[in-house]
Amino acid sequence: MKQDAVRGHLDGLLLAVLESAPLHGYAIITAVQERSGGALELRTGTIYPALNRLERVGLLRSSWQSVGERRKRCYELTEAGRRTLADERTAWSEFTAAIGSVLNPAAPPGLAT
Repeated sequence: MKQDAVRGHLDGLLLAVLESAPLHGYAIITAVQERSGGALELRTGTIYPALNRLERVGLLRSSWQSVGERRKRCYELTEAGRRTLADERTAWSEFTAAIGSVLNPAAPPGLAT
């Protein structure tokens, strides 16, 4: 899938994978890839600026955690992030329904064959 396909939806993707538990950057990339069946591959140069921006606006918070001998920055949703994710899901449903109506129009009533 083209990298451009993610444009405009990155925030929602990041919020969604962080909904159930805090994750560090590489785990976020892996979660998106796994959930999409490998169709979406995010780059570190894409997600870290987005994670920092989402934290700056209060949708995420982060903390440093030790994993073995390494320290990793883990991100988790705030309450504002959960509300924004709910809004993103609603907007996505409306968007896909509208596009679906155009790409796959239903037969008008009375004209079914």
